[in-house]
Amino acid sequence: MARTKLALTGNEAGAWAFRHCKPDTAAAFPITPQTEMMHKFAEFVADGDVDTELVLVESEHSAMSATVGMSAAGARAFTATSANGLALMWEIVYIAASTRLPIVMAVVNRALSAPINIHGDHSDTMGARDTGWIQIYSENSQEVYDNIIQAYKIAEDKRVYLPVMVTLDAFILSHTTEIVELLDEDEALKFVGEERTPHFSLLDVNNPVTVGPLDLQDYYMEHKRQQIEAMKHAPEVISEVGKAYGDLTGRYYDFFEAYRCDDAEVVILALGSTAGTTRLAVDRLRERGEKVGLIKLRVFRPFPHQKLAQLLQKFKVVGIMDKSASFGAQGGPVFTETRSAMLGIQNPPLMVNFLYGLGGRDIRAKDLEQIFENLLQYRTNPPDDLFQIWGVRE
Repeated sequence: MARTKLALTGNEAGAWAFRHCKPDTAAAFPITPQTEMMHKFAEFVADGDVDTELVLVESEHSAMSATVGMSAAGARAFTATSANGLALMWEIVYIAASTRLPIVMAVVNRALSAPINIHGDHSDTMGARDTGWIQIYSENSQEVYDNIIQAYKIAEDKRVYLPVMVTLDAFILSHTTEIVELLDEDEALKFVGEERTPHFSLLDVNNPVTVGPLDLQDYYMEHKRQQIEAMKHAPEVISEVGKAYGDLTGRYYDFFEAYRCDDAEVVILALGSTAGTTRLAVDRLRERGEKVGLIKLRVFRPFPHQKLAQLLQKFKVVGIMDKSASFGAQGGPVFTETRSAMLGIQNPPLMVNFLYGLGGRDIRAKDLEQIFENLLQYRTNPPDDLFQIWGVRE
């Protein structure tokens, strides 16, 4: 089958991925920097490239509400948002997961107000980390496309039936053009699965169901337990889908990726586009003979605690990059999860947290080189404070 390579922004790559998954329905409401993704998809609808019922709504709360209704009716559905839009959806984001609907949502990571900021950090999706959604972070535009394709196959698996957020960093990815290889439309749909297999449908009059009823002390915990079990099944499915996608494209995906880590003593753990910048810093330091590496964390929910702990225990120092603050906690979300995963590991590595990039503040390769230099020193001289803020005017 013929594949095409196009110069696409991250937003355009997301729109193409949704086009290739042939959704029945979608709900859209604009918010910077997500707007262009739905603009592009609306072009596909208007040009007849995809037979999707695109519903324009009056708010992000309504966008998620409509998407819940669409998915509950048995449709393949999606929406997209950013930052304050995700916050406005909050109530319905929980409902989507608790109703076990296989929705896919692209989230263009943007800082939450106040002050008002339209640039990228991870405060929006990290704030939603306990809503019951699977969360996948993208390093570049190719991964935006690939992750959305895989997300539907994960969400619609009968072992899972959970919604999936696919994230991309605002402007760094959403508005930056890169070369993206697209699957052939038939090839993509065959991979995802043309047939919809919802575990229930509000439109199936022969098998009536009640969705979202009042659920008090008698059964609420049992239903939460079912969600917990579904998330426990998700890792197996995520790995299977990542391998199958690799067999198809040559681009293999798992929960995380280790880069130049075989003999590394010091590594940085990062998500999203920062992983790409860290690769450059690793290469520069390797040229100087330093034993450094990168762990790119792709899936934050479910958190791969056992596999990650097995990998990290062989290093001396791990720098953990957080692009969102967790106020009052002992570090950012990635740090606290990773440190918790290491509980019980004998002689664990020294772990140091770096809060960076809030509101889209740039982090450059030279910054990451300096962070690596500090971490290398920490092998013999640990810092007094394991939580550090990088790039702020003190």
